[in-house]
Amino acid sequence: MAVETQGTDLIQLVALLGAGVVAVPIFKRLGLGSVLGYLSAGVVIGPFGLRLFTDPQSILHVAELGVVMFLFVIGLEMRPSRLWSLRSEIFGLGLAQVLTCGGLLTVLGIAAGFAPAASFVAGMGFVLSSTAIVMQILDERGETSTPGGQRIVSILLLEDLAIVPLLAIVTFLAPAHEDAGETSRWLSIAIAAGAIAGLLVVGRWLLNPMFRLLATAHAREVMTAAALLVVLGAALVMQLGGLSMAMGAFLAGVLLSESSFRHQLEADIEPFRGILLGLFFLSVGMSLDLGVIARDWPTIVMAVIGYMALKSLGIYVVARLFKADHSEALTRAAMLAQGGEFAFVLYAAATASGIFTANVNAMMTATVIISMALTPLAVIALKWVLPKKEQSLDGLDIADGLEARVLMIGFGRFGQISAQFLLSEGIDVTAIDDDVEMVRSASRFGFKVYYGDGTRLDVLRAAGIERADIVAVCTDSRENTDRIVELVRSEFPLTKLYVRSFDRQHTLKLRAQGVDFEIRETFESAFAFGVQSLLGLGLSEEHVAEVASDIRSRETERLAIQQSGGSVTYTNVHGKLQPQPLTVPKRAPKALNEEAEKATADAAE
Repeated sequence: MAVETQGTDLIQLVALLGAGVVAVPIFKRLGLGSVLGYLSAGVVIGPFGLRLFTDPQSILHVAELGVVMFLFVIGLEMRPSRLWSLRSEIFGLGLAQVLTCGGLLTVLGIAAGFAPAASFVAGMGFVLSSTAIVMQILDERGETSTPGGQRIVSILLLEDLAIVPLLAIVTFLAPAHEDAGETSRWLSIAIAAGAIAGLLVVGRWLLNPMFRLLATAHAREVMTAAALLVVLGAALVMQLGGLSMAMGAFLAGVLLSESSFRHQLEADIEPFRGILLGLFFLSVGMSLDLGVIARDWPTIVMAVIGYMALKSLGIYVVARLFKADHSEALTRAAMLAQGGEFAFVLYAAATASGIFTANVNAMMTATVIISMALTPLAVIALKWVLPKKEQSLDGLDIADGLEARVLMIGFGRFGQISAQFLLSEGIDVTAIDDDVEMVRSASRFGFKVYYGDGTRLDVLRAAGIERADIVAVCTDSRENTDRIVELVRSEFPLTKLYVRSFDRQHTLKLRAQGVDFEIRETFESAFAFGVQSLLGLGLSEEHVAEVASDIRSRETERLAIQQSGGSVTYTNVHGKLQPQPLTVPKRAPKALNEEAEKATADAAE
């Protein structure tokens, strides 16, 4: 019997991991994001899908630790000084949004015929956006540290704080607790304040000495265990104090944000955070009660549409009042329009207190989960709603009527370094780039760069290509490079063409197009790196020079073979790549064929 139980547990574990491994890559490839992949996978393997799980709440309780660890990692990035600088956004913008949206949703519930107390709890629960989903989307979009992302983080922090007074309000509104004494309420407040104070004391004076002591043991697993202890211990203290576990983890992270162990802690927590956060989304998907949706779908559909639309409107209005532009306000409304994981806590407390019936709780929970699932789709839809940002050309010189010996197309890192050689010898260089910020940035460092798209014939003529001795193509895009080379070779066949190549195959293609010079962007730097590595290991300069000469000549031979239509294959012999017999076309010179059979592997590319 025990073996059978263990087998069932193992099947469920494999199903959890397998569902995430299969669904997430598919949804990310479709551009729908990992969150929607996890939610969909949860529905498939849950009680209303394949029924591999019948009690998603048991998994949800464990998976909530993913949110806890996520907040800890966010706290590590929030130094106290940085958090203090966001105080106006947290307690100004965040509070304004919570109160505005809470009022709108409460009125909507009353208008729909619900009791005022139930309408208030339902609306305020939906106001608490999903920290896990929003932070995951911000992270995937690389916007967590942007000003707009920081404002969203500030709002989420305020909403997480709001769960504490909201739970207290549920106690006041509960019919069964009308005669509850003031003593118990003040005692709860005192316990919560004591939990916060205790956590601050431990974090301020005990955590750093503890990690310094553990570091002297030089036991990696002990440091990992200590990191988990800090996160889970802080969460437990806050939970015992009647507060949010996630808020406890966040405070612990903030207290350790200026510690010398911050990066080590983040590295230790990251694997657990990622896996548990995935499990959280899976369990939320499993919790979607399809039976309730089938029975009460008109009410749930109206609730999802009404709540998300009204909350989005409130968020947009508040954002505009706080001087956000249309694009940022609309983005914020789309990201924060859903209900969140703390709504489940608030609705469970309302059900236990008699404010909600079990059926209302099920419908509101389904409403929140559906809104969470719709959020990634709403964010994707923004691409079609928001107009593309047009680059301002104010203050920029447009390429027109120019003349120089060298026309350089693309002025990124590669172009900047190359241009210094020419400018140092007093050679006239006309540099053009279609990146506005690059043009402005170059001007601040003393480079004169003109705005222009090198893939357009009229721009090339205006930039003086007909009078240039050399056209240097240094763009950061292989596709743009190919278009420019084809254009120049077609319209200006006698112009010398020097091109930045991206890899071996690109080099062969450029040579076939007859460019005068090409160089792979990393070849020479990697070559110099290899030379210095041998010198650093104590080999003589003469021997290193001989090795470098041999490798360079063999690389030239390999390219010549491939350019003439041959191929080079390798096999692993005792841990080293060795060349196999080559397939060389009959037109290749005999000497080249003999040398090719001695070619070594191209380990770099």
